[in-house]
Amino acid sequence: MKNLKILTLLFIGLTLLTSCEKDDDEKTNAPVILSWEFGYENSGIAYAGSDLHIEAEIEAENKVSTIQVTIHPEGEHKNPMHEEWEVDTTYTKFAGIINPTFHEHIDVSTEADTGHYHFHFMITDMKGYVTEKEAELEVVYPTDTEAPTITVSTAPQTDEEFTNGEVISISGTITDNIALGGIYIGLVRVNQNLEDADVNTMNTITLLHTHEFENHMEYNFDASIVVGATSDNNPEPTDLTGDLDGGAAWQSGNYYLVIKSPDAFGGGVAFSQHYPITLNLN
Repeated sequence: MKNLKILTLLFIGLTLLTSCEKDDDEKTNAPVILSWEFGYENSGIAYAGSDLHIEAEIEAENKVSTIQVTIHPEGEHKNPMHEEWEVDTTYTKFAGIINPTFHEHIDVSTEADTGHYHFHFMITDMKGYVTEKEAELEVVYPTDTEAPTITVSTAPQTDEEFTNGEVISISGTITDNIALGGIYIGLVRVNQNLEDADVNTMNTITLLHTHEFENHMEYNFDASIVVGATSDNNPEPTDLTGDLDGGAAWQSGNYYLVIKSPDAFGGGVAFSQHYPITLNLN
């Protein structure tokens, strides 16, 4: 009986020792984050329309398998007209590396709502060990006092005359230091006496109207319209055969082209010079 008790105690001791060694082994073998940078100047802040900087020095003796980054909104957000930005990306390009440096810049949508987000960083190694890091992220709008810059490369000659069926066109580039908010190119009848700020889709003939940009800092435009066309180039085309008094209809007379482009973050609106033309529809 005494021998049985000794054997039992020995077995329990060995089991506990093996379990502890296994736990220590798992802790030793899990990937380790040696250094960490997150957000603008390591502040945990990202700017809408810019990118989120993430850098981590990783030690993974079993070699990295995948690194997953997830971001989701947390708490109340300030502007319901903007989208709640989310990210769920798994990186496999670090697979098989023992000591990778994770250095990525994740685009933050210009339309991302400001407020607090939850950030999750998960490293899985080749043996299935996982190391996770969580952080709070705040998305803010940048302070911007600089309006976009409009550069026109081709335009009609001054007072050039156009008749039915001819094409009016204009091209160039718009740039901004942070992000463009939109572009509108309108054909305005001179006797409407409109201020540039009042030019819009309802009172002029639209050559181009968009708020969608692949590159929010630069947009190359090439806009045109056929004189006498039944509709213009709005995303929801305006009927140009209707009320002449409204402005968005064809008639003979003096017109000019004008370009306007708002900044995405309050930097003001840029206006081009006027490009005067004459329409002769007789």
